[in-house]
Amino acid sequence: MILINLLPHREAARKKRQDIFNVSLASSALAGGLIAGVIYLWIQGQLASQEHLNTVLTQEIKKLDEQIKDIAALEAEIAALRARQQAVENLQADRNMPVHLLTELTRQFPEGTYLTSMKQDAQLVTLLGTAQSQERISELLRNLAYHSPWLTKPELVEIRATSVALSSKEQRRVFSFTMRVRMLRASEVQKAPVAAGTAAAPQASASMPAKQ
Repeated sequence: MILINLLPHREAARKKRQDIFNVSLASSALAGGLIAGVIYLWIQGQLASQEHLNTVLTQEIKKLDEQIKDIAALEAEIAALRARQQAVENLQADRNMPVHLLTELTRQFPEGTYLTSMKQDAQLVTLLGTAQSQERISELLRNLAYHSPWLTKPELVEIRATSVALSSKEQRRVFSFTMRVRMLRASEVQKAPVAAGTAAAPQASASMPAKQ
């Protein structure tokens, strides 16, 4: 017996494929929505965590800024105290400067040179005097430059020839000079031997003969 299918099987197959496609499309959309939702929630969680971390960092930075301000204020106070301490030490050291100055001038002035006046401004001393010759003035400059631990950097400002009347009939030619020199403080004098010893050490090492 021969059976003939009179139903529209092509339309039924097409409808079945369409239904399967629609179900797949809906499933894909649902899965995509779920994945997008999960990703969105994860991103929101990361943003919230980062914002919280930023807030904590901002608060800590403010605390550090306040601490830095306090440290800067303390450093300024320490610097001010050190400056005051140094000023007091300089004042105490400067009390003996006139004594050292007069002692050094007495030692370093060669014969034939005479001091007529002196003016001190802080550590700068201006000397006015007379000398029998220019060689005496040169000797005085050398003494102040190399032989005095308390005086340094002598500078001849002016020199001029004048005449001095020894009697009504006799006159002698002399030289008037103006000189500036710097007076060292006690702390500077104490540092000078240390610096000299440090500079001399390499020279002494270089002069030693090598052992064979």
